[in-house]
Amino acid sequence: MKKIRYFLEALLLAFLMGLSKVLPVQNASDFGGWIGHTIGPKLAASRKAYNNIKMAMPGTSDDQAKVIVRDMWDNLGRVMMEYPHLRHIAKDRTEIIGADIIEKYKGKPVIIFAAHLGNWELPPPAMLLQKNIAASPIYRPPNNPISDKMLQNARTLGGLIQTIPKSKTGTRHIVKALQNNQHIGILIDQKYNEGVAVNFFDHPAMTSPAFVQLAQKFDCPLIPMRMERLTGASFRITVFPPLDIKHKSVEDVIAESHHMLEEWIKKQPGQWLWLHRRWGNVNAENQD
Repeated sequence: MKKIRYFLEALLLAFLMGLSKVLPVQNASDFGGWIGHTIGPKLAASRKAYNNIKMAMPGTSDDQAKVIVRDMWDNLGRVMMEYPHLRHIAKDRTEIIGADIIEKYKGKPVIIFAAHLGNWELPPPAMLLQKNIAASPIYRPPNNPISDKMLQNARTLGGLIQTIPKSKTGTRHIVKALQNNQHIGILIDQKYNEGVAVNFFDHPAMTSPAFVQLAQKFDCPLIPMRMERLTGASFRITVFPPLDIKHKSVEDVIAESHHMLEEWIKKQPGQWLWLHRRWGNVNAENQD
């Protein structure tokens, strides 16, 4: 049954990506947004997103939370239909602010952290195509190996970008990359059961400490990067100065990182992926 399900999922993904390829980028993004905000709010997963919003931002009204859920699905639908157009979007439809912050670290190890905001697949290709700055993003492979192959081909621009899967083998690749003075990109807004509990929106959230530990071990800059969807399939990447991580505990650095993510999310809550089971067993009745 699993093989059949994987095949059908991959068939649907292949159809949507094939359709996206024949559409102009803006039309493809708009169509993905329409699919997302039409179907997504009706899915059971929307309850988790709604409850997460109410828990993280308790001042949010019921109607506001529903709008955020709708906008989240719109953004997610757009992300999916934008995969075949990543090269074009990254090169011609993405503004980069603060690239010079990273440029001065060429030839040195760097860890860049971001969140699932806007189209989170865009920073590596945009930095490479516009600024000739290569970074290896760490990603979590989907369970479906067929879908994984298709998405990997899109996010790497056909193999132009080196990615690192989240795994024990992947950890060794990360260490080797830093030893070789390469740049690493990581999304830090997902739950990690073996991590440390640090407040995120005033609730303890299990977070991987690896991005801080590695930056401290290799004495390399830990650079925040924000992704924003401006209108349709147009974006802005903002690079911020490195965090001060010397003589600070891992928990304190994570707390500072979380605070930055919170500010980004509050400004554009509909662009964050609220579907993650981010807060574990905290208010477990809201995390079903």
